[in-house]
Amino acid sequence: MKNNKLSDLSSEQLASKKKTMTGAIIGLSIVLFIACSILFYLAVTDKNITLIPIAICCLLTLLPSFIGMSQINAEIRSRKSKYTK
Repeated sequence: MKNNKLSDLSSEQLASKKKTMTGAIIGLSIVLFIACSILFYLAVTDKNITLIPIAICCLLTLLPSFIGMSQINAEIRSRKSKYTK
């Protein structure tokens, strides 16, 4: 098993992967925001408070995407600092 597959990618591939991840995070965030809004609306109108924690926990599905994005950003920063020294 590879320890860090991001180190094997070129700078152009990292930039491409960052751009793709950013688009995916934005798209998924929009869809999840709409879904959570609908769940909150249903919770308020139907007085069904069990939907509120579900709506809040749905946002946790974005956490792995943000972790992956931070790893890509860290790899890009480490390469920039390595070449500027």
